Amino acid sequence: MTTEQTHSERMKALQAEQKKKTSEARDPGRGLVLVHTGNGKGKSSSAFGVIIRALGWKQKVGIVQFIKGKWITGEKQFFMNFKDQVDWHTMGEGFTWDTQDRERDIAAAESAFSKACSMMQSGDYDLVVLDEINIALRYDYLDIQAVIDGLKARSDRTSVILTGRDARPELCDYADLVSEMTEVKHPFKAGIKAQRGIDF
Repeated sequence: MTTEQTHSERMKALQAEQKKKTSEARDPGRGLVLVHTGNGKGKSSSAFGVIIRALGWKQKVGIVQFIKGKWITGEKQFFMNFKDQVDWHTMGEGFTWDTQDRERDIAAAESAFSKACSMMQSGDYDLVVLDEINIALRYDYLDIQAVIDGLKARSDRTSVILTGRDARPELCDYADLVSEMTEVKHPFKAGIKAQRGIDF
């Protein structure tokens, strides 16, 4: 058998296996829960990519930012062009080392999660992104069980993405998908500052 024939046979077997898996897959009848975590860059960026996919299907999207504060980012400026499809709420007050006030950070996180719960439960959204909520959970600004209960109470229509490093094990156990970004190399460690259009 030639190399080409061997390759063709292997690809046919893979195709048959994939078709079998696809035919056996089921529709869960509800939105999914996705967790983007890890020390590498790209957790929020990946979520924004999913938002673009949802917008391509004319779906309704809600975004609640838990940490990033009021600073101007390219993604926010871009998504403001889709105000009929995207509801954006920046409710954090900046990085935790900037506020230096635990009670204020807790109040901001609780307010953001209250907004997130109302959006998730409303039935108005196909996708809700809880950006950097894992940071709020890491510092115990939010109770993990309350967050899982909020996810369980979401509309069947609504999928949710939760971003941020150090995702809690309980959240990962509950989620349908968990992706971990691994840092291999980062320009900041070489003394290169964040770049407009790449980092924000």
